Amino acid sequence: MNKRRFLGGCFALWAARIPGALAAPAAKAAIGKPAPGFEVIDAAQRPRTLAEFKGKPVVLEWSSSSCPYAKAQYVAGRMQELQKWSADNGIVWLTILSSGRSRSDYLEPAKADEFNRTRGGVPTALLIDASGKMGRAYGALTANHMFIIDRAGILVYAGGIDDGETMDPKKVLRSRSYVRPALDDMLAGRPIKRPTTDPAGCSIAYA
Repeated sequence: MNKRRFLGGCFALWAARIPGALAAPAAKAAIGKPAPGFEVIDAAQRPRTLAEFKGKPVVLEWSSSSCPYAKAQYVAGRMQELQKWSADNGIVWLTILSSGRSRSDYLEPAKADEFNRTRGGVPTALLIDASGKMGRAYGALTANHMFIIDRAGILVYAGGIDDGETMDPKKVLRSRSYVRPALDDMLAGRPIKRPTTDPAGCSIAYA
C-alpha cells in the first residue's frame, strides 16, 4: 500500500492511506513564497498571529488528540526532543490542532493544553484552529504534517516529520528525520536539500 501523500506544489490525499480520507484543502502555501498569515487562539485563548514572530524561524506541526501516528512520535520522545532543540536554537515551534468542533477528537482549549502537557509536548504555543482556516491555508492534511518558515517569512519546507510512517514508537526511533536536516540547512544559510516530502499520518478532521 502506498502510504504517501503529495502531488507537486499542492497536497492531495490518497484514499488508500486513510479510509474515508477528506478531500485536500485548497492550499495557499507554496515553497519559496511568503507563508500565509494567520490569527488563531492558543490553548490559553490568547490570539496568536504569524506576524508576532516576524524575524524568527517558525515550525508548524499539525497534530491530533486521537492519531496513533502522532502519538507514536510523542511516546518515542522524538517530537519533544526536536521541540526542545528548536527552542535552544531560537526557533519558534507551533503545534496546531485543526479538528472541527463537531469532530470527535476536538478539544476545548483547556483540555487541549492538558492533553499536550500530558504527552510531554513543549511547543512555543499550542494553537486551536477549530475553523480549519489556518490548516486549509497551508494545505495541512495529516497529523505530523510539518512546515518550516524562515526568518524572512518564506515557506522553505513542507512534508512529513520523518521516513518512518509508523504507529510504532520503536520504529520512530529508527526513522530518518526530514525536519531536523531541513532546520540545520536553514540555520546554516544553505538551501534546503529536500524542501518537500510526503506527509503521512491520520487525516485532519476539518469542520
